[in-house]
Amino acid sequence: MSSAHSPQQNHLLAALPAEDFEPLAAHLELAPLRLGEMLYEPGGQMTHAYFPTTSIVSLHYVMESGASAESAGVGNEGMVGVSLFMGGDTTPSSAVVQTAGHAYRLKSRVLKQEFNRGGLLQRILLRYTQALMTQMFQTAACTRHHSVEQQLCRWLLLTLDRVSSRELVMTQELVASMLGVRREGITEAAGRLQAAGLISYRRGHISVVDRAGLEARACE
Repeated sequence: MSSAHSPQQNHLLAALPAEDFEPLAAHLELAPLRLGEMLYEPGGQMTHAYFPTTSIVSLHYVMESGASAESAGVGNEGMVGVSLFMGGDTTPSSAVVQTAGHAYRLKSRVLKQEFNRGGLLQRILLRYTQALMTQMFQTAACTRHHSVEQQLCRWLLLTLDRVSSRELVMTQELVASMLGVRREGITEAAGRLQAAGLISYRRGHISVVDRAGLEARACE
C-alpha cells in the first residue's frame, strides 16, 4: 500500500478496530478511479466492493432509453457494492466515477466471507446500508418536490462533504446528468448562484465561495 494513501481515509474502514480490520488488510487493493469510469453496469456481475478515499462514485438508475439520474453518491463515508452482502451479485443500477481519485477495492468473495462471520464489520455495513437507503429516499423526494436550484445546492454540498477542496472539477453537462435535468436548467441555476456570490464557475470547474449561502438555499 502506498504511503500517500491509507484505508483509514475511508470512514467505514477507519471505524474497524485492529482485530476486525486485519483480516481485510491483506486483501485491500489501492485502485485509481478515472472520471467517468464505469465500475458496475446494470445487471453486470459484481466482482469487487469499493471503499472510496479521495474519489466519489455516483449510483445511477438507467432507463431503457439510456436516460439516467443519480439515486445516491458514495464518497469516503461509505462503500460501493452493498448488494454483495445483501444476497445478490448484480445490481439494477450503474456505478460511475463522478470525481476522480482513489479507492480500496476488495474481492466479493472476501467481503462476503468476512461479513458472514458477523461481528462489528457486519453491523457497520448494515448501518451504512440504512444510511444509503435514507439518502436514496431523500434524493427521490428532492427530485420530485424541489426546484433545480435547490437540487443543485444540495448536490454541491454533498460533494463538498466528500472532498478536501472547495473547487470541484465537473461540467454542467455532468451535473445535469447526475440530477436528471436539462443542461439549460443547470446553467440558469448556476448563473443565479454565481450572481449571488455563492459560487464561481468557469468551464469544467465550480468553486464554492459561500458554503453558508448554499446551505440557506438548499432544500431541507
